Amino acid sequence: MDSMSVGAFHLRVLAICVVIAMLDGFDTQAIAFIAPVVSAAWKVPMSQFSAAFGVGLLGLTVGALVLGPVADRVGRKLVLIACTAAFGLFALATAWAQDFQSLLWLRFLTGVGLGGAMPNIIAMTAEYAPQRLRATAVTVMFCGFPLGSVLGGFLAAKMIPAWGWESVFILGGILPLVTVPFLFALLPESVRFLVSHHRHPERVAAIMAHLTGDAATHRADTPYFVPEQKITGFTGRQLFTEHRAGLTLLLWVAFFCNLLVMYFLVNWLPALLKQTGYPLDAAIYATSTLNFGGVVGGVVLGRLIDRMGPFAILGACYAAAAGFIVVTAHAAGSSAILYGSLFIVGIGVVGAQIGMNAVASSLYPTGLRATGIGWALGIGRLGSILGPTVGGILLAGGWAPNAILQVSAWPALIAAIAVFILGRVVARRDRKLAEGATVVAGV
Repeated sequence: MDSMSVGAFHLRVLAICVVIAMLDGFDTQAIAFIAPVVSAAWKVPMSQFSAAFGVGLLGLTVGALVLGPVADRVGRKLVLIACTAAFGLFALATAWAQDFQSLLWLRFLTGVGLGGAMPNIIAMTAEYAPQRLRATAVTVMFCGFPLGSVLGGFLAAKMIPAWGWESVFILGGILPLVTVPFLFALLPESVRFLVSHHRHPERVAAIMAHLTGDAATHRADTPYFVPEQKITGFTGRQLFTEHRAGLTLLLWVAFFCNLLVMYFLVNWLPALLKQTGYPLDAAIYATSTLNFGGVVGGVVLGRLIDRMGPFAILGACYAAAAGFIVVTAHAAGSSAILYGSLFIVGIGVVGAQIGMNAVASSLYPTGLRATGIGWALGIGRLGSILGPTVGGILLAGGWAPNAILQVSAWPALIAAIAVFILGRVVARRDRKLAEGATVVAGV
């Protein structure tokens, strides 16, 4: 699989995962778009919406931590279909929320589905992509997430004045539910998962025949293998064995700090910019600019990572994002500076997070991949909960919008440091593994 050319089957898997990522991005971002309107309609102080942001992200955390390991046991496809149906159903129900309490519960349940879907589309993309293109494939796929947010922003800016805030959730619920039958029909199970778990050899042969176009060679009695150590026992514990403890902890620090910044910005940016005098549609477009920078950054960074390695590039992106967050805070009403700096922040925060997902998918073997990605995202989601919560506390405390924005530059710097150190740890681990392989070969 690592040596074959990319064909129609690969592109079909990638396209399906991109669509799910777009739906995930739309529904995750939707609460930020409607928050100022619902705040006014329900007479709920804007500072209290940190709870609505946070509880949805708590659901993302639960979904990633619980359903990542489940997928490493039962398969990617089943979990992914269940999660897509769940977040579509609860997003649709949110349109009929009658009070703030019911909104909170529905955002939590939607978040569980969203959180469970994400590690599985990353794992699925990584496990079908040839090794030489894995970072590119994962970053292109994950660009669907900010792209969904961008399209959601433009649609929300038009839909809310015309049909009310409920229309955003009606669309965000119907689209995933319509997608579910297509997932049953068109999405294959990960062939690496099937082989590593010794399941359904007839399905493995059929998938390999599609991939290679050679049905005669690939039969149910053909022996297949994945050249990786088989994972046994509780997969969460295995994240800290076989020289993986240091890289797992550093990966978690990078995810925690960057997702703190990312979700702080995507949730609070519309409200903070509106408080500084921008109209609501301009504030939403500014957030879409941030996400569009992430789309561009994800595509570019994926190719750079495959060619040059990830750690120096991603560390520099986080550091640059910290600097341009400060520039954004001092845009002083200049639309050119605001949109330009947010575009660069999007490359450094959203785009680099897309790159980190590709890094996470490459650090773990098949039997640990969904767990490793899911737990990194789950720990990162704790940061994504903290970010909006801190924003609400600072807003309630009377902080100026530009001062609140500047606070988010510090976690971006910490993420940069963690990624630079992670690069050294991975290089040291690879040297040890290579030395061990040399000794075994010599014996």
